[in-house]
Amino acid sequence: MSKSKQLRYYLLVLALFLLPVLKMQAADGTTPLREIPSKEAIANMTDEQKSARLEEIKTRVAEIKAMDRSMLTKEDRKALRKELKEMRREARTVSGVYISVGALIIIILLLIIIL
Repeated sequence: MSKSKQLRYYLLVLALFLLPVLKMQAADGTTPLREIPSKEAIANMTDEQKSARLEEIKTRVAEIKAMDRSMLTKEDRKALRKELKEMRREARTVSGVYISVGALIIIILLLIIIL
């Protein structure tokens, strides 16, 4: 076997082993689609910026709900779920924390019992 044929053979074998590994790293999805702003950044936002961001989140959720997800691969569905979770977390941070009426009644009853 000549040196050039041997080199081609080694490159082919190397490519066959490295391509699946590189593809797995690319499909890992560890890079977020959009960074969630920190609490400090959200605190510095104006009310208009907060409402605009909430509208962006609402339109994106509507787009995802309107999608035909039956044709998506497992990785794509997983990425959509992750995106929805991140958007839900960001929306909670932007809009603030609200206590429901039932939770408020339970808290008041617990305070009365304890005190």
